Amino acid sequence: MTVRRDVVIFDLDGTLVDSAPDLVAALNRLRVEEGCAKMPLVAVKAHFGEGIERLVEGTFATEGPALTQARVERLCRRFMDFYEGHRADLTRPYAGVVDTLTLLTDQGFHLGICSNRPYFATVEILEALDLKRFFREVLGGDSLNGVCKPDPRHLLAAIDALGVAAERAVMVGDSENDAGAAHAASVPFVAVAYGYAKCPLADLEADAVIERFSDLPEILRRT
Repeated sequence: MTVRRDVVIFDLDGTLVDSAPDLVAALNRLRVEEGCAKMPLVAVKAHFGEGIERLVEGTFATEGPALTQARVERLCRRFMDFYEGHRADLTRPYAGVVDTLTLLTDQGFHLGICSNRPYFATVEILEALDLKRFFREVLGGDSLNGVCKPDPRHLLAAIDALGVAAERAVMVGDSENDAGAAHAASVPFVAVAYGYAKCPLADLEADAVIERFSDLPEILRRT
């Protein structure tokens, strides 16, 4: 008997919401303060997905004084001064997200979030965009004492929090971290084609790729 895959665990940034504009706005405020030129969106996106410290390191590597750990920490604190309270000023759900999540909920799917963004910040965005109502469980990057994607324990913990078996689950994401967690957990992986992946989509070795979020229900019927 085939087990119905009725549990869907989602990444947040680059999958459900386009959070790049708020991140870039905060970063460019910091860069101007530091006497550096603003960076275009496409250049900043290349440094997404590994946390604020990596974002700062990647975008300030050749800018200003030597990038010591003390300077990185100072820049990160200042970045957060600009970003906190403004995480959802420009951030928006991708086209089709609200309608599709509504459909999946109505069809009895169990939905969860597994994000490397800190839990508080994840919930703040979900609530600001009226998305939290769709998700029974939300795990952030700090929910498991430092265990986060691509570690499969992060994804498996999100599934377990829903009280279901992993064989009923599917992971939907956009990045190498999402793909790595899904593959290591032996959970089918659906990649969105519009996200923040740094590598070619083919390298994610997804079980399916969707160009539009609204294509997801049909893919889930086939999985």
